[in-house]
Amino acid sequence: MWITFQLTVISVFIAIFIGLFFAFLKISKVKILEIIADIYIFVVRGTPLIVQIFIFYFGLTALQISDFWSVVLGLAFHNGAYIAEIFRGTIQSIDKGQMEAGRSLGMSSGLTMRRIILPQAFRRALPPLGNQFIIALKDSSLASFIGMFELFSVATTLGSNNFDYMTYLLIVAVYYLVLVLIFSLLVNFVEKRMSLGE
Repeated sequence: MWITFQLTVISVFIAIFIGLFFAFLKISKVKILEIIADIYIFVVRGTPLIVQIFIFYFGLTALQISDFWSVVLGLAFHNGAYIAEIFRGTIQSIDKGQMEAGRSLGMSSGLTMRRIILPQAFRRALPPLGNQFIIALKDSSLASFIGMFELFSVATTLGSNNFDYMTYLLIVAVYYLVLVLIFSLLVNFVEKRMSLGE
């Protein structure tokens, strides 16, 4: 369970930065940057996650990167595209008058974005980001296909050794449900705290 937790948290943390980067490319007024973001999002959405993980796994073997980091980068690459769309939508949902107000106060576009637009966008993005985090948690089970001993892999190994797949699959389902419940409660808590701050 600890490996599953690590895979999820680290990959989503990296994916947030990837998503924010491509969200800025997507809303950029420079056409080539928008096209790059569109291609990245199209490739991620158009190919299965398991294929992306295997590409990272076999592609990074030459660089002697561990199985763990191959899966982390695969998950981050995948989730980054969906998080990019989340950030793009929330940034564009902020009233354009707020950017104009920041500029009229003497702030640059970048400073206005960082101090005024992004805090509001992040607050609005929190619920879908929480959902993406839960999806990433469940997707981490695909790490078993490259031989990592996370929750699903351990369950299937024990099931094979004891000739009782169903029992161990039901047990691992409970583990995932508990983790999803914990993360859901945590996201709800943070969301309420941010609402109080607002």
